[in-house]
Amino acid sequence: MSMQEMATRVKKAALELAAQPTGAKNAALSAIARALMDERDRILAANHEDLTRSEREGLAAPLLKRLRLDDAKYQEMVEGVESLVGLPDPVGRTALATELDDGLTLYRVTCPIGAIGIIFESRPDALVQISSLCLKSGNGVLLKGGSEAVETNRVLAGIIASATERAGMPAGWIQLLETRAEVGAMLKMDEQIDLIIPRGSNEFVRYIMENTKIPVLGHAEGVCHCYVDDDADQEMAVRVVVDAKTQYVAVCNAIETLLVHRDIAPSFLPAVKRALDAKGVTLFGCERTREIIPTEAASEDTWRNEYLDYKLSVKVVDSLEAAIDHINRYGSGHTDAIVTRSKTKAARFLSLVDSADVFWNCSTRFADGFRYGLGAEVGIATAKIHARGPVGLDGLVIYKYLLLGDGHVVADYAERKRTFKHRPLDRDFPL
Repeated sequence: MSMQEMATRVKKAALELAAQPTGAKNAALSAIARALMDERDRILAANHEDLTRSEREGLAAPLLKRLRLDDAKYQEMVEGVESLVGLPDPVGRTALATELDDGLTLYRVTCPIGAIGIIFESRPDALVQISSLCLKSGNGVLLKGGSEAVETNRVLAGIIASATERAGMPAGWIQLLETRAEVGAMLKMDEQIDLIIPRGSNEFVRYIMENTKIPVLGHAEGVCHCYVDDDADQEMAVRVVVDAKTQYVAVCNAIETLLVHRDIAPSFLPAVKRALDAKGVTLFGCERTREIIPTEAASEDTWRNEYLDYKLSVKVVDSLEAAIDHINRYGSGHTDAIVTRSKTKAARFLSLVDSADVFWNCSTRFADGFRYGLGAEVGIATAKIHARGPVGLDGLVIYKYLLLGDGHVVADYAERKRTFKHRPLDRDFPL
């Protein structure tokens, strides 16, 4: 099937999917979850084939970890689909209701975006998350995963398409792209595709934005920070830092830079180094850090690194304000955390750090759609448009204005025969 045919099928299916009732979409999601369990052996066999080939080709260890579908990740993948069934339908919600005049009522009602093209990395579980979110929100989707996961993605997409079609969803709502040429062609299809969501580095997202007329919702890299303040509970801080760095290193919400207040650095840095050494983390420290603990030398470029590996940049700072300034200068606007006992300092940090997710006394790894209760995510958006942070169901709908009248014409108002009342209403769209 050509790229033009795939995009046309998704566009047509998206229009039908937009009108599907909540119960039908939920039944289709349940069918996906069952199919994933029934076809587990086939999916894992495809994943093993991808892993074997990728290891032979020398794929980096962090990317291999993303690619691997282990038992925990597989179970979480299925649970993510199941969790969507219990969430409210984001489509058809009334966000505004106004009586313009007697018998003339205006409603702003949520609706699907339409046909969405999503380019994502080597995690095959992301394909399941993305497609199930698009289904629940009534959107058709064209998916392009990393080439290293080609066999797993092919099997997963086929299983999802078959399961949902048997459950009554329109054929063709999900399509899988497998080549760069298809991505290039997709970027030119502004008549068929309503939104592009690229997940990857800032350079990659910028390339997509510069090579398409289609609106782009960027999901860029995660240069995340944890700042340990001078009045932090040091035991808590060690626990938070270790989790934020090592719980799963190959993800965008793992910290890449640790900032430590100068007054706590002499006692805290040795303690956190012991804990990170036990996890095999290599540290890159500023000069002040290296006066306290042995590390590799940091440079100016160090502070912009997204390692996605067992590596961590460390910097001693003079104040809360210096930590905030560093984050806003070098961070990617993804997720940043402070560990402190002070509510005043925490409030200042939460207010002034310009990121999509800002945390107090907890790990940055909580920045996740499933953990937020959003039913997984299509990614974490760092842009400042209609969706920011973990983009779940609400980020995949837009709205339309619906006006119900009874023969009303503008001429009556222009000629002052009638006047607008603009009374707010407290009721949902009636149809």
